[in-house]
Amino acid sequence: MTDRRIADASRGMRHVFVRDLVLQAVIGAHAHEGHVRQPVRINVDLGVDDDGASPRSRAAVGRDELSRVVDYGKIAAAVREIVAERHVRLVETLAERIAEAALADPRVRLVRVRVEKLAALADAGSVGVEIERRRGAG
Repeated sequence: MTDRRIADASRGMRHVFVRDLVLQAVIGAHAHEGHVRQPVRINVDLGVDDDGASPRSRAAVGRDELSRVVDYGKIAAAVREIVAERHVRLVETLAERIAEAALADPRVRLVRVRVEKLAALADAGSVGVEIERRRGAG
């Protein structure tokens, strides 16, 4: 099984996340889904440079400034904007767009995005996809 941990002092990474963001999206490949908003749940996990992980940089920990961290509020706002933009056929496409937006911040080393359609199947709680993208990985 793959190690799912993101926060790791030995790799100088902290874990920033947005959990269970539920939005109304126009999403789906079927004709009946092209004009109807349906609920989606989105989770975003970021592996971010941790400026306090090494002993040499512990002085940065005392700086209580939003500018030195990846702002989860901005990540959530970007997700909301992407979802509101236009109809998307595939949950995979939506996840890729969210990952691309997160990786636009150079401090983000990796991103995991899970997109779940909550009303796609009557007898399932959700269906969807989870992707992971890393900076510099082709």
